[in-house]
Amino acid sequence: MRRRWAAWAPSHTVPVTSWRSNSRWRTSPGNFALLVFGLWLFGTGEALLVTAGLGNGPWTVLAQGLTTKTPLSIGMATFIISVIVLLLWIPLRERPGLGTIMNAIVIATALQVMVLVLPTDHPGGFLGLITQLAMVLGGIALIGLGSGIYLTTGLGPGPRDGWMTGVHQRTGWPVSRVRLGIEATVLTIGWLLGGTVGIGTVLFALLVGPAVGYGLRVVKSVDRGAVTDDEQHPELEA
Repeated sequence: MRRRWAAWAPSHTVPVTSWRSNSRWRTSPGNFALLVFGLWLFGTGEALLVTAGLGNGPWTVLAQGLTTKTPLSIGMATFIISVIVLLLWIPLRERPGLGTIMNAIVIATALQVMVLVLPTDHPGGFLGLITQLAMVLGGIALIGLGSGIYLTTGLGPGPRDGWMTGVHQRTGWPVSRVRLGIEATVLTIGWLLGGTVGIGTVLFALLVGPAVGYGLRVVKSVDRGAVTDDEQHPELEA
């Protein structure tokens, strides 16, 4: 029973896939295409949250808040935030990779393009709410799958993840507390600037972790030769 459940549980670690790059800057065309595809799915998921209008993830709340105070588009605001976060890597001595740079470019581009493409007019009443909730859940699912794809390319973390792990390594503070502190601060600033916070934000906070875990599980199911630490060490499933 335990093994049967493990086959359906979210992955606890990033699978070592057959296409994973051994270098953060050199990779195959196929791996690079997977990187871009995963990041585009991630940006599309963020765009679904924005167009649903029920609240965004913390970093998109900040980007949206900036658009209310500046002439920036949400895509450009997202890109500028990523660049600023990358600059914060310098005192932490973090090393970026090709995936880090593409993360900043592709997610911002996908978010901007898909916000313009996706419908923002929703039906009224209960049907409208159901439509919006479906967009939120679909967006979180795409963010999870996109993360699962791009993380397995081995081309370096995104700007925000790298900043989080860098602070953890330099201070010794638990990763969970570092992430909570950063995202709570970002969310508060974004909300004060006018970004949308709501039930979508709550659902994002509760579901994005499992969504990424299942995204990694889906990727591993595609690559039958992939191995995860939780399979090598079953006690991690407890």
